[in-house]
Amino acid sequence: MLNHPGARIFLCVEATDMRKSFDSLAMLVRDQMGGDPLSGTWFVFHSKRRDRLKILYWDGDGYALWHKRLEAGTFELPVANGVSGSVEIPAGDLALILGGIDIASARRRRRFKLKKYAVV
Repeated sequence: MLNHPGARIFLCVEATDMRKSFDSLAMLVRDQMGGDPLSGTWFVFHSKRRDRLKILYWDGDGYALWHKRLEAGTFELPVANGVSGSVEIPAGDLALILGGIDIASARRRRRFKLKKYAVV
């Protein structure tokens, strides 16, 4: 289910009430995060204690909601100083967050990136 490396993923900066479900979270996406809940983008929400995560996305014919509650520990989330609404994270970072790895202390190896050129 969460094996979609091409998906755009946005993490809500503010803590969210985990009692919210499909429609309430979709409203938060529109109003607070400035996103389109029908775009297929994944929107990640966390609880104040950071022991729960919800992921909302449009699956083509309806909303899908994924929920995880930790029995011990917390999710280590990226720091978003001065950012309001949401921050985009790569799919690999979401996998690290779900796996309990601190993204800030993870060492990234240099990789090739194709430069984008403007077409005139």
